[in-house]
Amino acid sequence: MDRFEAMSVLLAVVDAGSLSAGARRLHAPLATISRKVGELEKHLGVRLVRRTSRGLTLTEEGRAFVAASRRILEELETAERQAAGDYGALRGALHVTAPVAFGERHLLPIALDFLKQQPEINLRLTLADQQVSLADAQIDVALRIGHLADSALIGTRVGTVRRVLCASPDYLARRGVPRRPDDLAGHDGISFQGFATAPEWRYRRDSAAFAVDPRPKLAVNTTEAAIQSALAGVGIIRVLSYQVSDQLRAGQLRELLPDFAPEPLPVNLIHAPAVPLPPKVRSFLDWTAPRLRAGIGQWSD
Repeated sequence: MDRFEAMSVLLAVVDAGSLSAGARRLHAPLATISRKVGELEKHLGVRLVRRTSRGLTLTEEGRAFVAASRRILEELETAERQAAGDYGALRGALHVTAPVAFGERHLLPIALDFLKQQPEINLRLTLADQQVSLADAQIDVALRIGHLADSALIGTRVGTVRRVLCASPDYLARRGVPRRPDDLAGHDGISFQGFATAPEWRYRRDSAAFAVDPRPKLAVNTTEAAIQSALAGVGIIRVLSYQVSDQLRAGQLRELLPDFAPEPLPVNLIHAPAVPLPPKVRSFLDWTAPRLRAGIGQWSD
C-alpha cells in the first residue's frame, strides 16, 4: 500500500464530505476509493470514518490521523518544490474561521486580497458565532474575540474591541436615559445566546467589577436579531463595538454608560502549534495580521 496515496485519498474523501464525492473529485471509481480507505483502516488497525446515510464523520482516531496526514503531505509538497527550485506560489487548502459580522466586514476583504496574491490557495472561510475546535473542524487559522481559554494554541494579537451598551433614541425618549448601572434595573433588556463572547451585564466602578441586569424583555439567539430589536425600540442591548459601529455613527443607536464599561476584549488570530508552521498558514498570518491591526485601530476607540 502506498501510504502517501492512501493519505491523499482519505483527505479527498473527508474534504468532499463523502466517499462518492471524493471519488468524483479524484475521477476514480467509487469502489476503488472505498477499497483504499478500507485498506488504510486495516493497515492502521482502527476505524477512521463512520459511513452514514448523510455522508461520513471522522472518529477520534480519524481526526488525529487526518490532521497529521494533512501536515505530512503539505511538508512533502513543500520539500519537493524547494528541491526542484520552486519557491513561488503557495498551494493547497486553507481553512479559516471567524465570527459572522467581524468576518464579513473586516476579515473577508483582506482574505480576498490574499487570494489574489496566492491564486493556488483554496480558501474555506467559515463564519460562525460559536467557537469550534480547531482540531475537530480541521481549521488552520481562527479569529477569536475574547481571552483565550486553550493555552496550547498560539495567538497573534491584532487589536481589541469594546463592549458597548446601547439603545435606540426612541426607547430612551420613552423610558429615560440610565445615568448609572443601578438604573438598568428599571429598564428592559434584550439578551442573546450563541456567541462565544456574548457580552455579560458587567460594569466597572472604582476598579471593581459588578453586575446589574435589566429586566429580560426579549431573548433571541443571534446578534443581528438583538440589534434589530434594539433598533425597533424594544430595549437595551450590550454588544461588541464593531457590531453596531454603523448604527452608532448614524445615530440609530446611542451608547450608554461608557464610563462604566468593562475592559476591552482582545482580538487574536490563533493556530495550533506546529514546527515548522506550514508556509500557507505563515503567509496568511503575515498578510492578515498587519491589515487587521490597521483596520481595527480606525474603529475600535
